[in-house]
Amino acid sequence: MRGSDQQQSHVFSYLSPEQRVRKDHPLRPIRTMVDDILKQLSPQFNKMYAKVGRPSIPPEQLLRAQLLQLLYSVRSERLLMEEMDYNILFRWFVGLNLDDPVWDATVFTKNRDRLLEAEVAKEFLSRVVGQAREKGWTSDEHFSVDGTLLEAWASGKSFQPKNRKSWPPPDDPGNPTVDFRGEQRSNRTHASKSDPDALLARKSKGKEAKLSYSGNLLVENRNGLIMSSLVWEATGTAERDAAMVMLQEVPGIGRVTVGGDKGFDTAEFVRECRSMRVTPHVAQNLARRGGSAIDGRTTQHSSYGVSQKKRKRIEECFGWLKTIALLRKVRHRGTLKVDWMFTFACAAYNLVRMRNLMAAPIPAQ
Repeated sequence: MRGSDQQQSHVFSYLSPEQRVRKDHPLRPIRTMVDDILKQLSPQFNKMYAKVGRPSIPPEQLLRAQLLQLLYSVRSERLLMEEMDYNILFRWFVGLNLDDPVWDATVFTKNRDRLLEAEVAKEFLSRVVGQAREKGWTSDEHFSVDGTLLEAWASGKSFQPKNRKSWPPPDDPGNPTVDFRGEQRSNRTHASKSDPDALLARKSKGKEAKLSYSGNLLVENRNGLIMSSLVWEATGTAERDAAMVMLQEVPGIGRVTVGGDKGFDTAEFVRECRSMRVTPHVAQNLARRGGSAIDGRTTQHSSYGVSQKKRKRIEECFGWLKTIALLRKVRHRGTLKVDWMFTFACAAYNLVRMRNLMAAPIPAQ
């Protein structure tokens, strides 16, 4: 007998989102890890909010919603709110019942901006790394560093001379025509009007120059988990400068190794690493004037070859951050906000990796 294609609303519903999400769903272990971290951050949240007044969106729910946006490649807050309105899985992960109203997109953004002004992302990533360290998934001796360009949320038309005081009226106020033909533009003489922190940079010779930031990672070599991150201005030395800052946060007092590509093969970087009791296992740049700063005392050890193989795993992190977390072109302006989102996305990447490590079979002894 053919069924009837008629939908009839029930007066009452006795099913909770917890019952509708299957027990082996991949988000369940992530939700468990996130809840443990949010409980630890609760005292910090209390300091961010006034004790009187109208209750706002709980910061725990804001952060869970932000994680969903990164994990499921949701391109905007407005689309995230739409998904949360009818997606039972999203409601369960955030902590909303089926009858709870969904926030307005602008309300969500304004409440989320309070978290952007605090060091919540750094602390969240640190807690995630702490969980991985407790389970023995991280290395305390061998690391890799690298950086990549993150395209800024600013067009080339906004990159204009700094000292120009008067401008002719635009032909189209919404999208004016700008002709840069024959004009010499550089970060010294020009700046973006919409995002002054973004600098003009390109990946290599012959590539198009774009307004960008430098996103940098410190990754441990055991399972490729991100230990630290830092967004820097896209200068010629941004990767090496950021690496020195992140290496200072490496736990422990023993000697460690750090792998890197040829861009780190400079006398200054190698000298600074050795002064910090860090053995630089960077690739030799034999074409550099004066030769490579890495000599046979380093390359003769088998650990150098291992570091050169392991350092390539950092590209997996960049690939996930740019494609899944949609950070190939950032949606925020200013170094502080871009750094916050980049760091929080690194924590989301670690949670996915840790879930996979948790589900992996234990090798036989």
